[in-house]
Amino acid sequence: MKAAQEYIQANKQRFLDELFDLLRIPSVSADPAYNEHTARCAEAVAQHLRDAGADKVEVCKTPGHPIIYGEKMIDPSKPTVLVYGHYDVQPADPLELWETPPFEPTVRKTSIHPDGAIFARGSCDDKGQMFSHIKAFEAMSKTSSLPCNLKFMIEGEEECGSGNLGPFVAANKDRLKADVILISDTGMIANDTPSIDCGLRGLSYVEVEITGPNRDLHSGVYGGAVANPINILAKMIASLHDENNHVTIPGFYDDVMELTQAQRDEMNKAPFSLEAYKKDLDIGDVWGEKGFTTIERTGIRPTLDCNGIWGGYIGEGSKTVLPSKASAKISMRLVPNQGSDKITELFTKHFMSIAPKGVKVQVRKHHGGEPVVTPTDSKAYLAAARAIETTYGKKPIPTRGGGSIPIVALFEKELGLKTVLMGFGLDSDALHSPNEHYGLFNYFKGIETIPYFHQFFSEK
Repeated sequence: MKAAQEYIQANKQRFLDELFDLLRIPSVSADPAYNEHTARCAEAVAQHLRDAGADKVEVCKTPGHPIIYGEKMIDPSKPTVLVYGHYDVQPADPLELWETPPFEPTVRKTSIHPDGAIFARGSCDDKGQMFSHIKAFEAMSKTSSLPCNLKFMIEGEEECGSGNLGPFVAANKDRLKADVILISDTGMIANDTPSIDCGLRGLSYVEVEITGPNRDLHSGVYGGAVANPINILAKMIASLHDENNHVTIPGFYDDVMELTQAQRDEMNKAPFSLEAYKKDLDIGDVWGEKGFTTIERTGIRPTLDCNGIWGGYIGEGSKTVLPSKASAKISMRLVPNQGSDKITELFTKHFMSIAPKGVKVQVRKHHGGEPVVTPTDSKAYLAAARAIETTYGKKPIPTRGGGSIPIVALFEKELGLKTVLMGFGLDSDALHSPNEHYGLFNYFKGIETIPYFHQFFSEK
């Protein structure tokens, strides 16, 4: 891999400039107002694959945003790695909290990234990490040092549920045949403490709407006599946790895979400073399910959170209104053995049962995904661990990620393939938040590490 590594060092500024161009495209998949930009981003990613040396590059249309496919098949007898990533991003709101414009990438130094970090929406999740694979491939392709067959599938709907990915995978099983899936859409403990996620939580995401009277009412005339949907909704949401912060939905924990104390002790050996954690978030204390550590709460325990809530008058000044409707978005992170459909059904049944007669309730399912655990003794995992040790100088620690990547369970179901989650971001990189960023160190370290994975995975 010497030639590929030399190519990377010689082209670092270009690799950074090209990532900046990609970050300038506001490919917000959830908002139709950005559809033109999202389509433009798909074309840009496809062109980068072509320029890097990929064959059969195609921008595959779906009922939603396109999926990009490309490949480089050098020898049918060699292993094939399928790289998955996504080019879509979360909405940038609230814009006023960004220190610099979200779609104008800016490099600034931080305490965690003293060499500088790229501040932009999508810099870490997932354009920066996805683009590392394309640039690593380019380095191997241009120096004739690609040791295995490589396929790319890069989608544009990960941030809004990957609704069209399942049908695409099912319809393209032959084209997607591979020996392993490689994904960089996760993070590490720290730049000096590398790690590899060996598990992800699933997701059940719903939207609820509470309707009271058939129109907004004067709060002086009707207040106290008619149920206020905002008050009712707040009470209903509050009741979903008890005094120990356990979720109160009947049956919610029935299928949860419980870890042994020995397994929990091993998980808690990962470096973690509670004081640094609280300081980084500027909070007085942590909050969560009683009887579990912060590491356990974010890795092996299910959760329920309100992600947004609205209703009534929220403009300037005052308006004494009793609103007709109030709504909220609620997500539940799931752990192994919990099924997203079952949890959604349990939530819907319970939420409707606790509503008073003075209101009507509607629950709409948005999207879901299944939890997964990946093996740490497979050839692919060991290749990733060896690759990271080569570039970081330390063996990575296996960890459980708190986020969700629905494609991982889908790949296993449809293609029968396991996934390696070799992420290079950090939890402190403000994913989905204002001022999202990605360290220059992390971006280039990813490009340097990925070729070693392909090398070690290809060795017999």
